[in-house]
Amino acid sequence: MRIRPALLVFSMVATAQGAAAQGIDGLLHGFVQANWSVRTTGADSPGLQTKDFLLGEERLQLELEDYSASGTAGFLAKIDFFHDALADRSDLEVREAYVDATIDRFSLRLGRQIVTWGVGDLIFINDLFPKDYTAFFSGRPLQYLKIGVDALKLDVVSGLAGAEVVLTPSFSPDRLPGPDRFVLADPFPGLARIEQRPELRLANIQVAGRVYHRLAGADVSLYASRGFHGSPAPQPDTDPAAARVVLRFPRLNAYGASLERAGFGGVVSAEVGYYDSREDPAGADPWIPNSEIRALLGYRRQIGAEGQLGLQYYAEWMQDHDAYVANLVAGFEPRDEVRHVATLRYTQQLAYQTWQLSLFLFAGLSEADYLVIPEVRHRLTDELWAAVGANVFGGGSQDLFGALDDNDNIFLTVRYGF
Repeated sequence: MRIRPALLVFSMVATAQGAAAQGIDGLLHGFVQANWSVRTTGADSPGLQTKDFLLGEERLQLELEDYSASGTAGFLAKIDFFHDALADRSDLEVREAYVDATIDRFSLRLGRQIVTWGVGDLIFINDLFPKDYTAFFSGRPLQYLKIGVDALKLDVVSGLAGAEVVLTPSFSPDRLPGPDRFVLADPFPGLARIEQRPELRLANIQVAGRVYHRLAGADVSLYASRGFHGSPAPQPDTDPAAARVVLRFPRLNAYGASLERAGFGGVVSAEVGYYDSREDPAGADPWIPNSEIRALLGYRRQIGAEGQLGLQYYAEWMQDHDAYVANLVAGFEPRDEVRHVATLRYTQQLAYQTWQLSLFLFAGLSEADYLVIPEVRHRLTDELWAAVGANVFGGGSQDLFGALDDNDNIFLTVRYGF
């Protein structure tokens, strides 16, 4: 059953008014936002439906939350109502909607929630929860990179350590740029696509766990998860007469650790993860990602009174690379056994923090691709801010960011909060 957006808005407002009348510390707030992004390359493609525009929308977000006086029970609902001007479509998105309950050292959260793990800055190793890369590459605010999952999360805190366990029955994939708005090379031209998501079965419940503790001045975490790759693995249909590509999500187990502590005048971080490809442990199937070891080193510190600098080095080491090369499908270029990436983030506050200048750079050290994201943000009042920025891609057509080279864009965001 579809809920009418106007009815849901009315219900949330009525709930907040009722809570206020009963003296409960309920709070309704949110924002109104306009967000536009235009491609600057002039590139075109027969599949494009929006031509030079990647994004054009208006959003109203309403957030309602309330907790008991003791803090042992509460709820949060965060709903986005939006109008997509490019598709001439209006709809709503439930960003988060959950209830909380706390008993002694145990905390339970049930419902749609955004979970973020790890120490990386826009590099995710042990955080295998879904991401919206379409939003990220087209210039939406950073908060829209993460997607809420319908899950049960249990937190346990003791004197020795803390632990989190997240159970996710229904699978949510990453949202990747598509040919309706992005200019993309098609490795399977002329073939239809069909997506096969994991079925809703007990055997397919995704389980992720984290144990964390402060040790010798450092925040240390251990991770383990059982689930599926968030990005699809495309492969031709086993029936040649079908003339289509099947987008599957192979099973994946992951294990890792992270550390963060003060050092060298700033904060030092490290993270490592092992991706265990359960459906192809030998790495001989060209359509299933091989197992990998991923590692990250990071450092950030304050520069002057109002500046922040962050640096990261990241590497992916493909396991069974020889088997991968030997079974690679003709026409596909092999990727390097080890992929190296460096990132830089610099943020500068000006004029009593009413202006913010920022720059984020992904640089592929092994593949020579890059993504540069400059942004200027100005807070006009306590409630109103505006930002203008860009996404600039480059590299070879087979590289991660080089494949998006025709999609350089300038974006504009204006938001009024209440």
